[in-house]
Amino acid sequence: MQALLEVILPVFLVIGFGYLAVWRGWFSTEGVEALMKFTQNFAIPVLLFMAIATLDLGQHFDARLLLSYYTGATAGFLLGLFGARLIFGRPWEDSVAIGFLGLFSNAVLLGLPITERAYGEAALAGNYAIIALNAPWCYGLGMTVMEIVRNRGGRPRDMAARVLRAMFRNALLIGIAAGFFVNLTGLPLPGIVWDAAGLVSRAALPAALFGLGGVLVAYRPEGDLRIVLYMTVVALAVTPAIVWSMGKATGLPTEAFRSAVLTSTMAPGVNGYVFANMYGVGKRVAATTVLIATAISILTIWLWLLVLP
Repeated sequence: MQALLEVILPVFLVIGFGYLAVWRGWFSTEGVEALMKFTQNFAIPVLLFMAIATLDLGQHFDARLLLSYYTGATAGFLLGLFGARLIFGRPWEDSVAIGFLGLFSNAVLLGLPITERAYGEAALAGNYAIIALNAPWCYGLGMTVMEIVRNRGGRPRDMAARVLRAMFRNALLIGIAAGFFVNLTGLPLPGIVWDAAGLVSRAALPAALFGLGGVLVAYRPEGDLRIVLYMTVVALAVTPAIVWSMGKATGLPTEAFRSAVLTSTMAPGVNGYVFANMYGVGKRVAATTVLIATAISILTIWLWLLVLP
């Protein structure tokens, strides 16, 4: 119970305050959209840039960590994709968008603050190693599969060009790539640049959590609740169980094991809805799953914290 009160609830109280502010009309939906654009396109990319630029790549890019996490994430995607198609009879395009919900957990907005509150700032290195590949892997896989099912019989070269074009317009990927460039080249940046970046990055998570709450106001619980509950179970229970099993099988060290499992327990992020909206398919299921899974994750994250070493 102490973990619930001290680690999880403060994060969800910020989300709840954002929800309440927009629901009661104290903060406009236009303001939330602007706030989320600031966090997604500027503040969080700067946060990721600073984290990757200063990360000890040799120490924290453990192959066992990445294998454990991304095996679980990819399994979540496949369970969502084929479950939506074979169990619920959804079109292939819808199924890809629904599968994306099992692939892209809310690793930044929820994973970072909850891991930090549970285990301290030093425990975030494993989270950043995961996040560094999260957007490239998840968007790359999701877009590639979507382009395959949408362009059956099309030229592979055209499909690859569309995927790469979309990925390299993503602000998160640009921030991550810039961080890798500075880290690998040792490019010296003036202290004033680091100070300015630090000011922006410190605003990223609290502003994004507040904005996430405001965004959830627009997500009405509608659509096929059976598939929503199916994806909620996949995201909050099945995927973390797979990551746990892989981490144990590969002998993942305790700190990295915590980062991998805890990141995988997070609810599907707003990116799940963004992906569905990008292609205009599965939007109601995506929105409802993000809303319901985020609410239920208050309990499931607590349960995972209880069993983590």
